[in-house]
Amino acid sequence: MRFILLLMLFACSVSKTKVKIEENQLKTGAEQTNLYLKFLESKKVGMVVNHTATIQKTHLVDSLLKLKINIKKIFGPEHGFRGTADAGEHVNSDKDTKTGINVVSLYGKNSKPTPENLADLDVVIFDIQDVGARFYTYISTMHLVMEACAENNKPLIILDRPNPNGHYIDGPVLDKKFTSFVGMHPIPVVHGLTIGELAQMINGEGWLKGGIKCNLTVIPIENYTHQTPYILPIAPSPNLPNAQAIALYPSLCFFEGTNVSVGRGTDLQFQVIGSPTYTNGFYSFTPVDKPGAKNPMNKGLQCNGMDLSKIKVDKGLNIDYLLDFYENSPKDKFFTSPAFLDKLAGSSKLREMIIANKSSIEIKKSWEKDLSLYKLMRNKYLIYKD
Repeated sequence: MRFILLLMLFACSVSKTKVKIEENQLKTGAEQTNLYLKFLESKKVGMVVNHTATIQKTHLVDSLLKLKINIKKIFGPEHGFRGTADAGEHVNSDKDTKTGINVVSLYGKNSKPTPENLADLDVVIFDIQDVGARFYTYISTMHLVMEACAENNKPLIILDRPNPNGHYIDGPVLDKKFTSFVGMHPIPVVHGLTIGELAQMINGEGWLKGGIKCNLTVIPIENYTHQTPYILPIAPSPNLPNAQAIALYPSLCFFEGTNVSVGRGTDLQFQVIGSPTYTNGFYSFTPVDKPGAKNPMNKGLQCNGMDLSKIKVDKGLNIDYLLDFYENSPKDKFFTSPAFLDKLAGSSKLREMIIANKSSIEIKKSWEKDLSLYKLMRNKYLIYKD
């Protein structure tokens, strides 16, 4: 009898532990429908979403339709509503084949919702998974959606999601003279914010055109801090297929302005780097056409370089790869698009310091003052603890 009582007490203890674990489980903004359905009921709703906008394994659009929410329109960012288009590829406006809802592309000619796009809507929802790098264009889409909503008096609800690179802050802060679609805000390359926190910063710092303010509501993540490890359940874009690629992305994206392939057109996108002119490599690969990578850099050419797919990615931006490839490549062929590299870096200083043979320590030291000022500003908009 005593043994049975002990078993019952043990079972009860295990049950309580399981309940506690479940209570502390991370929940994205989208998963907490109880916090935002009240803003959508009896309203005509627009959705700025892509394939990452899910509640568990069900797309947010499908979930809300089941809850009888009147979704009038879907706005799709770079890579499209279903997330299959190439980086930089023009995405057409069309209808979603599953639901029949009109899809308006926000990538290409029309990167910002027009007054006509918003005229028949009462409220707009934004739910797209970000990766925490300034040049990842989903946050540029968010900025333009905020601006359009502010100009047309439409409330915007952001369903927040974790930042997989949110555990550190690093890189040069963008000089406003280098503003572009791959860098719209004076923030570092790795900004350490969720999209909800960044939206609050955009509003609070008056970065929308004319300093206008968006009527913004952020549905926060439950049980999250910036140090919470988070593996994305869905690849956010075709060329960021896994956690390793996402972790390396902030450091490797600078190569997009050079003759170095970052693995587009292979199965190790943003996990291998190489070029036909690099002289110090022990690894080689040949990019070919693949879904999400049509006509990749160095297509059909053997690229010599490095396989980073198994390395441990340290906390911080690593520019040693960039310096090494510059040093071991013909200088006149390395920067294939200096202007684009400057847009990615947020100024011409990084490229100029590379050409001047500055060390990574010297380059990183040049960022310190701007990073310190940014961190002070960032503190005002934090929703989650560091």
